[in-house]
Amino acid sequence: MSDTPRTSAAPRTVAPARASAPPRTKNGPGRLGNVLSGLVVAVGCVLFLGGFALAAVLYRPYSVPTDSMTPTLDVGSKILAQRVDGTDLRRGDVVVFDDPLWGDATMVKRIVAIGGDTVACCGTDGRLTINGTPVDEPYLAAGTPAAGQPFSVTVPAGKLFLLGDDRRTSLDSRAHLEEAGRGTVSASSVTARVDAVVWPAKGLLASPTGFAALPGGTSRPGPVMPLFYAIVAGCVLILAGAAYGPLARFLGPKKTAGQGRTTERPGKDAVRT
Repeated sequence: MSDTPRTSAAPRTVAPARASAPPRTKNGPGRLGNVLSGLVVAVGCVLFLGGFALAAVLYRPYSVPTDSMTPTLDVGSKILAQRVDGTDLRRGDVVVFDDPLWGDATMVKRIVAIGGDTVACCGTDGRLTINGTPVDEPYLAAGTPAAGQPFSVTVPAGKLFLLGDDRRTSLDSRAHLEEAGRGTVSASSVTARVDAVVWPAKGLLASPTGFAALPGGTSRPGPVMPLFYAIVAGCVLILAGAAYGPLARFLGPKKTAGQGRTTERPGKDAVRT
């Protein structure tokens, strides 16, 4: 029997097991939110840029320099006119045109008669007549006469008879009655039809209801309002998608001091062996 003394091993401390934090998955809420916000921004860009691009193709802006179209178009008004050709015109349309016989400037007037019409002033009640039918013109200012002089013109095919809405000051077809065309203008000289006044913000032009009962009716406005809504919606979506990240960080849970540390220390319930 050996008399070598036995020594006990040094005591060891064992820390209690701790539950490990669940691993973050790639498809967590934060990632999903980022994906959705990116998608919203992408859709917004399509609407915003697409609306602007289509508007640039279909419309052209103009500034009104004179008062010949008041009160419909005030001096200095900024207007949007849809590009059209002479085959897509109706009575009552406000159009932009160029005619060398009328001068070098681009002009804006209202079509009151098209090829084949007989336009006359005035009927027994003082209104303009088209093929003998009196026409209401609510766009004229109160007290404005339909015309300052009597006339009767049969418009040749492919031609237009145009008047300004301010019949007292407008130099229009009435000022050219003594010329060969009797004041008419070729429909091919029209380059655009005015759809809206953007400054001051009057919106779409009122429909010329007085011509609606005549053959061919009146024109419908172009897609200016859908394009406007698309551009506005695109802007809203872009801003909303871009704001997601900062808002999520601001409103999300805040980290407390010491959160995320992994250092282990023995506690009171450590076991000595």
